[in-house]
Amino acid sequence: MTKMKPWMAAVALGSSLLLSGCGQEAEVEAQKPRPVRVVTVEKGTGGQVASFTGEVLAQDEASLAFRVSGRMIERSANVGDQVKAGQVVARLDPQNALNALRSAQAALAAAESQLVTAANTFDRQDRLLVNGFTTQANHDAARTALQAAQSDVDNAEAQLKIAQDNVSYTDLVADAPGTVTARGAEPGEVVQAGQMILQLARQGGRDAVFDVPANILRAAPADPVITITLSDDPGVTATGRVREVAPQADPVTRTFRVRVGLDNPPAAMRLGSTVIGRVELGTDAAIEIPASALTAVNERPAVWVVDPATETVTLRNIEVRRFSQASVAVDAGLSPGEVVVTAGVQALHPGQQVRLLGAGS
Repeated sequence: MTKMKPWMAAVALGSSLLLSGCGQEAEVEAQKPRPVRVVTVEKGTGGQVASFTGEVLAQDEASLAFRVSGRMIERSANVGDQVKAGQVVARLDPQNALNALRSAQAALAAAESQLVTAANTFDRQDRLLVNGFTTQANHDAARTALQAAQSDVDNAEAQLKIAQDNVSYTDLVADAPGTVTARGAEPGEVVQAGQMILQLARQGGRDAVFDVPANILRAAPADPVITITLSDDPGVTATGRVREVAPQADPVTRTFRVRVGLDNPPAAMRLGSTVIGRVELGTDAAIEIPASALTAVNERPAVWVVDPATETVTLRNIEVRRFSQASVAVDAGLSPGEVVVTAGVQALHPGQQVRLLGAGS
């Protein structure tokens, strides 16, 4: 059995009191129309536009580091400098590497000398064996010594190549043209192999990077065109398309890092500039009503619609596309020109007569 609501019980009690009385003709006063505020819905002109603040970064950044450890004696590039491909930007003290190179060269010379001796010995044993003046065992021992000497030479050559490479590794060379954006060590420091010495933003494309909530990513169309403007100079603009979306949300902000590749960005959009990106979330028009008009029936969103002829209300279910604290975008259930109650929705019942306080759109 449906439980009677309080406002329904009050109406029933008032009616019984007016009709009661012995021999008295009581005139029943008609219920006064309830004043409500309304709005006339209209078809929207376009989708919602979302804007975010981000910064300009290089599409390709690299950390330049030495391949060997040592004491850095020189760094010829600083933050903001433009470097060219092949330019030496830092140097290590090469003394230890040069000593290792000389040692490898000496080891190779010794191995080559042993190889010559072993080759001469094998040649003698080979001739003696043909004439029958030596044994097969001596001949085999000479062959083994020759093979060992050849292996020593091959090893010494490899060690020499490693030593030569280590000498070249004492020079840190930029592999591409770009701009230095950060430094990680100063001359005089002992640095480890792989430690970042300079951060290089390589020349080429630039990205506008934003932190975007998940609901905006879901609402955005496929491959949207993003409009980018400088925050301090709205006259400087560029366009771009989404190039990369982070697969995982930031653990603190719960937003996703989105990189937008800029098409021919102006020179004023320097690396690190603060920019504003705007994207239209939908190109189709939608009916929008104030959020205060929304109620629920049968566990579905609904609104009160006013019949202009009788000035009575009807509860109607709607389909919501998106909503915010201020407005609701309606997919289905309303038509342009209909009047919707925006204030007083909780005190109405179907068929109730109302008095309109406002009919703005």
